[in-house]
Amino acid sequence: MEFSSFLTSLGTSFIIFIILMLLFTWLSAKRGNAVVYFPNRILKGLEPWEGGLKTRNPLAWIREALSSTEQDIMNMSGVDTAVYFVFLGTVLGILVLSGVVLLLVLLPTASTDDEVKKNANSTTSKGTFNDLDKLSMANIEERSPRLWAFLIAVYWVSLVTYVLSWKAYKHVSALRANALMSPEVKPEQFAVLVRDLPDVTPGQTRKEQVDSYFKSIYPDTFYRSLVVTNNKKVDKIWAELEGYRKKLARTEAIYEESRRKGNSEGKRQTNKTGFLGLCGKQVDSIEYYNEKIKKMTQKLEAEQKVTLREKQLGAALVFFTDRVTAALAAQSLHAQMVDKWTVTDAPEPRQLIWTNLTIKFFVRIVRQYMVYVLVFLTIVFYMIPIGFISAITTLENLRKLLPFLKPIVDQVQIKTVLEAYLPQLALIIFLALLPMFLLFLSKIEGIPSGSHVIRAASGKYFYFSVLNVFIGVTIAGTLFDTLKSVEEEPNSLVPLLAKSLPGNATFFITFVALKFFVGYGLELSRIVPLIIYHLRRKYLCKSEAEIREAWFPGDISYATRVPTDMLIITIVLCYSVIAPVIIPFGVLYFALGWLVLRNQALKVYVPSYESYGRMWPHMHTRIMGALLLYQVTMLGYFGVIQFYYTPILIPLPILSLLFYYVCRRKFYNAFCHTALEVASQELKETPNMELIFRSYIPPSLIPEKQEDEQFEGALSRVSRTGSFV
Repeated sequence: MEFSSFLTSLGTSFIIFIILMLLFTWLSAKRGNAVVYFPNRILKGLEPWEGGLKTRNPLAWIREALSSTEQDIMNMSGVDTAVYFVFLGTVLGILVLSGVVLLLVLLPTASTDDEVKKNANSTTSKGTFNDLDKLSMANIEERSPRLWAFLIAVYWVSLVTYVLSWKAYKHVSALRANALMSPEVKPEQFAVLVRDLPDVTPGQTRKEQVDSYFKSIYPDTFYRSLVVTNNKKVDKIWAELEGYRKKLARTEAIYEESRRKGNSEGKRQTNKTGFLGLCGKQVDSIEYYNEKIKKMTQKLEAEQKVTLREKQLGAALVFFTDRVTAALAAQSLHAQMVDKWTVTDAPEPRQLIWTNLTIKFFVRIVRQYMVYVLVFLTIVFYMIPIGFISAITTLENLRKLLPFLKPIVDQVQIKTVLEAYLPQLALIIFLALLPMFLLFLSKIEGIPSGSHVIRAASGKYFYFSVLNVFIGVTIAGTLFDTLKSVEEEPNSLVPLLAKSLPGNATFFITFVALKFFVGYGLELSRIVPLIIYHLRRKYLCKSEAEIREAWFPGDISYATRVPTDMLIITIVLCYSVIAPVIIPFGVLYFALGWLVLRNQALKVYVPSYESYGRMWPHMHTRIMGALLLYQVTMLGYFGVIQFYYTPILIPLPILSLLFYYVCRRKFYNAFCHTALEVASQELKETPNMELIFRSYIPPSLIPEKQEDEQFEGALSRVSRTGSFV
């Protein structure tokens, strides 16, 4: 990539962002788009536009995002979102404080040397990118005393990371404790999840087994148990019933619309009762769906009773009358054998993955290791196509491999755009295919809650991104360009890889710029969700439920967002000393992300769960992993350029491991369990235990008739829950 192409790519990215921001300003001011740009506020019963639409400044969203407090974020989107902004703020602080020193000291130090001029023909960018090479360590002569400045800078970045991540850990711990001490009643604080139940003794039901066990241990505070059942059949019936209800609502909406537009009687829809509605008897749709709903309701009620009596499985939820007992039970060893009576904190009702609750202890361990092996193989084999793509999608390589493209790619305008974006876009598209697969792998480990699955998938995605994008792209791109040199002199591989780092900085600078200008521009403008919503509303949606489903925004997608952020901080940290010019791009990425996502958290995204900051220890671990990789990279790089005082860096990785160990010992347990001093805080009102119990009943087992005495009798005799996903 030539320097002009690099500047063009940045300029183009910036222009795209400005256009998308102007589109957002224009489109979000239209009342018909309010459900796309302000769904979170609408769902909470608030006015979409603060202060009214007519007096609203086009840039008011920036002022509102900057003036919002942490409490505002928690009120609108929960503790998990507030913790995410602590992460963004911490990383931004690390880069700003590091950049103040590195840019002021290292750039003049590098630019006033002349190593690039001496080795113009051997530069990693082949003489076309000397302007940026002069601002990196590539311009420092081997064994030069100037390298002392870069070595001290490695310590400075590490020190800043230690201090700010420690303060962030303390702050997030306080946020979590304050949220859990809330006087509001939260069902999950009165329940525990019990897995690996032993076999039932003859003449005893599963409910009697669970009740007698916990009554003997907690005689004063045990309330009730909820035994997991096999709900495969009842779930199927319930899903079919819900399908008919949606069809009925849609048909009635179409009928009402025809009455408004035509005569007062309207036009009633008809459908055929045969295969896929293509054959069979022609019937009135409203009458047909009402009849089907009546029959399916009777079938569901019958299956619910059978499920409660005959399909109990080896797991349960146990409820207590106070929070302290539940917290104590969740962190206590209940049985002599580790694979019996495993008790953990209960997730929120909406988070439970019912099908995973009955997976046995050792089966979960086997699955976990099998998934680790699969992830390792995925990383290894994914590296091959990613490395290949990163190597061939340079313009020069495409011209060699596909000669028929020369007339097209040699046009100045096309050439500039392709040079600027092609490798980065190919990489981003390739990475987008992965998250669903990693979520699937995390789920089959046997993890019981949705938030834990997202944390697990996020970790896998992070390691995948670092190994394939950061390391894989660097190695593959260098090897592809220097294959002949390596064949002639195999011992030159390590020096070649080390010397390729400054040159590869240009690829990653463009990658980061593309992510924050175009990525956050699309995030803010919500062009894709807006188009989808209007198309669905015009051509597909008829009922209110269908319209709501069309605009419902979902959550902030931590499973992909956090690993992407972690990849960016890894890239920026690892290149911060080698090529300090990357730091402003990292600062822009996280500053713009903080601003745009703060607006989205306040107005758009609706949390799908609340784990009270359980993601933070994973974030902290990845930050420490990025820092450790940075320190090892710098240790290796200084060694390759033969700086005599390189061993001075050896203590840094040891310090990082020690710092991580201290943080984990001090803070981590409070994220795994609820501290008893936190759980012992008084509640605003006495909890309604029956409502807490019923909040954990899956939809397929909720009785259609709440006054059904026979069903209530079954509920009292047989504790119930189901394998509802």
